[in-house]
Amino acid sequence: MKISEIKALLDAEVVCGEDMLDREVYAACGSDMMSDVLAYVKDQAVLLTGLVNTQVVRTAEMMDMVCIVFVRSKSPTEEMVSLARESGMVLLKTRKRMYEACGRLYAGGLGGNGAAT
Repeated sequence: MKISEIKALLDAEVVCGEDMLDREVYAACGSDMMSDVLAYVKDQAVLLTGLVNTQVVRTAEMMDMVCIVFVRSKSPTEEMVSLARESGMVLLKTRKRMYEACGRLYAGGLGGNGAAT
């Protein structure tokens, strides 16, 4: 699924990475616990979280994730946006809650196991 499709499905706003919305992602992970994200070793994935600190971007970068979606209207700090830009990562934010956001992506065809659907 293209990041532009994720943006549309979640009625999300682009925080940074507008020029990278054509990138493909093959899996999604929804978590506010970065230890769970570290256990979810998948690349080309999107991370959905309500956690707003620099460790989110650093964790996503370590896991080769290409997009972070902040749920519940959370906004990343300027430091987070700067780190994401340096890493070539897309940041989105949505008003949707985690449960609904994950459900919409799953219903739209994005799986959680890394298999392209």
